Amino acid sequence: MLARLHSVTLEGINGLICEVEVDVARGGFDKTVVVGLPDTAGKESSERVRSAIVNCGYKYPKTQSLVNLAPADVKKEGPAFDLPIALGMLLGTGALQSEIVRDYVVVGELALDGRVRPVNGVLSMAMTAKASGFKGIIVPLDNAAEAAVVDGIEVYGVGSLSQAAGFLSGQLSLEPTCVDIEEIFKVARSYDVDFADVKGQESVKRALTIAAAGGHNIMMIGPPGAGKTMLSQRLATILPALSLDESLETTQIYSSVGLLGRGKALLATRPVRMPHHSASGPALVGGGTNPRPG
Repeated sequence: MLARLHSVTLEGINGLICEVEVDVARGGFDKTVVVGLPDTAGKESSERVRSAIVNCGYKYPKTQSLVNLAPADVKKEGPAFDLPIALGMLLGTGALQSEIVRDYVVVGELALDGRVRPVNGVLSMAMTAKASGFKGIIVPLDNAAEAAVVDGIEVYGVGSLSQAAGFLSGQLSLEPTCVDIEEIFKVARSYDVDFADVKGQESVKRALTIAAAGGHNIMMIGPPGAGKTMLSQRLATILPALSLDESLETTQIYSSVGLLGRGKALLATRPVRMPHHSASGPALVGGGTNPRPG
């Protein structure tokens, strides 16, 4: 039987809706094939899905299964398709019946015991799901607060495959995750360092203050230990506070590469990047066949 679900893949920091098609055949060998340009993590998902389904008490199909990630000409990266593939298997075998699955986007990595692990880029995925008109998005429990920052879409955090299946079948009632964006934004704006920590260096501090006020570039030259790095890290604390739009864009970048802290919803402080002096141009600005931030 054929089952269809929706998920999201990342292109750089932007999301793209993908259709996950799972065809459980009536005959053939016990083999699952994943097509649609998945990377290594995607190709290995069939083994994680198999163990998760069995360890959650469901029967894994003993016939041949085909999983297609559409559009087929876009490379898919990461393990975020584990959960939708597993749910597709349950729908394809008839172990799960759901009338609402078409209204939701599903993302999540599966552990072998059926737990749902967090994935990167959930903020971008939630924004894409909202823009595409979906009612809600099902995400790992650890990513729920991050996704809930997006207003206008229901966010359901699940901790296991069984929990996701129970929700979609209507046997388990879940409350959508809600966050107070203004409160989170206010709390997240605080810095761990302060420009007032710097004692002395009056001429340098004045130069930095002028650069911050006028939006100028500045280059500091000096021997190791003079305080260049310390001053640079504290420059952000005298810059204007991030707006919500700037915060969301910054959070998208950090989330897409897995640098957003576990359970953290927003990055509301100005980031300070310290690349090594030997870093190449592509390493600084990013890019590549599959674009990534530098």
